[in-house]
Amino acid sequence: MNTLSSARHSSDTWIGLYNVIDWRWSDGFTGAGANYSNWELIFNEPNFIEASQFCVNIGSTGLWWDDYCGTDYSVLCYNGTLLDPDYVYVDIGMNWFNAQTYCRENFVDLATVSSDLQNWMVKNLVPIGVYSWIGLFRQPNFFWSDGSNVSFSNWDNVYNPIGSMTTICGITSVNNMGKWRLLSCENKLPVVCYDNPPHFKAVTQQSVKLRLETEDSVNLNEAVLKEGILEKLQDRLKENGGNEITLKWREPPDGEVFKKEGQAVNPFL
Repeated sequence: MNTLSSARHSSDTWIGLYNVIDWRWSDGFTGAGANYSNWELIFNEPNFIEASQFCVNIGSTGLWWDDYCGTDYSVLCYNGTLLDPDYVYVDIGMNWFNAQTYCRENFVDLATVSSDLQNWMVKNLVPIGVYSWIGLFRQPNFFWSDGSNVSFSNWDNVYNPIGSMTTICGITSVNNMGKWRLLSCENKLPVVCYDNPPHFKAVTQQSVKLRLETEDSVNLNEAVLKEGILEKLQDRLKENGGNEITLKWREPPDGEVFKKEGQAVNPFL
């Protein structure tokens, strides 16, 4: 916020946070119809309020809502097979995780719904005004652009409509007291960058001298040969756990990395 205030920028700005959207069924179903959905579009479902809604329920209208997984709702389980499911309504309030356990212990799993017909079958079991858990859910999947763990958050209590997007990206603003929201990553906004973070390892350099025996006719200073030698050395380092080490030749003013024995020897880094 200090950076944005100093730049006198108060409107929305990208930060490095993003969220990967990957809806899954509790029973692992991935066949034909796995991408079926029947969201309540009037309220922009799934609207991902507070960036905290990762489980899905169905209302008596047959429309779907993303919701807080810890909320207690009645439950829809199924018996039989996915091709011929026998849906079961359980009039016991429980959170999504307990509902999953209950269905797996007493039936096959939470209800998987992969067609209009199956959605109609499930809808008819839900009493008017009631919401029931089905098996659709997703993992939080929050990431920072630099690969850091997401251990801090500052979400605003607003809708974050997902639609059909597979990734949504984080914004903040001085006008909103630094609270976070999520937008389509395709929007064009200013961005806050950073440099020299304290959790990055310091870069160190080390010079190493190399001696090679060759036939007199071979000129190791030819660009192709130098590049080939460097690639083989880099591969050998990786084989021995040196993935974080990068090699490069230290080029002298005359461009001759290699000198014959007895002349000054140039190292590489």
